Amino acid sequence: MRRDIEFKTEDGVTLRGWFYQGKGTKGPAPTVVMAHGFSGVKEMYLDDFAEFFAEEGISSLVYDHRNCGASDGAPRGHLDPREQIDGYRDAITHAQTMDEVDPGRIGIWGSSYSGGHVLVVGAIDRRVKCVVSQVPLVAGLESARRLIRGDHWKALRAGFEADRAARMKGEPHARIPVTAPEGEPCALPTADTYEFFTEFTKSNSTSWENDVTVQSVELFTEYEPGIYVSRISPTPLLLVAALGDHLTPYDMTARTYEEALEPKKFLQLPCGHFEAYTGDMFKMSAPVQRDWFKTHL
Repeated sequence: MRRDIEFKTEDGVTLRGWFYQGKGTKGPAPTVVMAHGFSGVKEMYLDDFAEFFAEEGISSLVYDHRNCGASDGAPRGHLDPREQIDGYRDAITHAQTMDEVDPGRIGIWGSSYSGGHVLVVGAIDRRVKCVVSQVPLVAGLESARRLIRGDHWKALRAGFEADRAARMKGEPHARIPVTAPEGEPCALPTADTYEFFTEFTKSNSTSWENDVTVQSVELFTEYEPGIYVSRISPTPLLLVAALGDHLTPYDMTARTYEEALEPKKFLQLPCGHFEAYTGDMFKMSAPVQRDWFKTHL
């Protein structure tokens, strides 16, 4: 059973989402806090995972990050990883006030950009009792260097500097598409990114917008969530990686896993980044994730 929810961040921004009550639960139950990746919205297959977990009695609180989807915040499409990490922690606090939630049995789930966020939250917030990180960003600068041609870096840096100077004068944030046809400027320049967002918006009613601030890209390049992974222990960590991932490359995720301490588990999927959410890869991955939460919550 799903119902709409909303809660405020510590600085007063209203975040909105869904609460899925675990099947057969009548009192406080184990609960997973979930959020989407870079520029995404909760409708991008997070509901499938939450429904799957609910069938086994695990509740989920699913929400849109600030400045995205149904949540408030401005400027729209401004993606600050620190604010999103704080959003996870505010979501945990809100969940702990709910009658349906066991405040001592909270897990967190993130994918892609938020897959990096849950590594940080799991390391710094001991209210978290279990972490699942799917196809995560682990190293912003190295990922960006693989995504962006070397001869384009000088112009990119110049764009960051110009945007900062303009904002200092009171001008609005410069903006850039999230994705675009090959060869056109965008934040995530991979063919599968363009295909995923294009196909999703064709077949789904969604509030997703193909537009983020240029500063969001700058913050991406400065974000290094992988350095937190060794600090997650003794909280259990499940890391899910895709062998054919061009956006958050497999070798970087596998290397980060080696730095994690026990208890931990690694799941390798034979697919690309976006295939991890659907179809056969969902059928392979979701039961492992569910069982990880069942075991540790």
